[in-house]
Amino acid sequence: MTERDIQARVMLALGSRPNIRIFRNQVGFGYVGEPPNQRRVRFGLMPGSGDLIGWRTRVITAADIGKAFAQFLSVEVKSDTGKSRENQLVWATVVRAQGGIAIITRDPRKALEDIEHAALI
Repeated sequence: MTERDIQARVMLALGSRPNIRIFRNQVGFGYVGEPPNQRRVRFGLMPGSGDLIGWRTRVITAADIGKAFAQFLSVEVKSDTGKSRENQLVWATVVRAQGGIAIITRDPRKALEDIEHAALI
């Protein structure tokens, strides 16, 4: 199965949950305008950021008395043979250190499981 196929299945699985919102994050660059006024523009979050980004809604206990908040979510999808790049591992580490959820997955069911069991810092 290709990374694209896995990614589509992960999006469907995560999108089936009412407390998760997920979006495709394509990172790259392109050009806008006509020559000679053309200029290069970047899109997406940054190199290394997850293929899919979004949030998981959580309910905070006691101190905030049931108020919901959105916890940042980053999902990097890999094919069966795909390997994580260094900048992807750094991205995931930083997201987790700041209280977000960052996973690297090859399987939609495992992605859901990992997100549902992710703890707050």
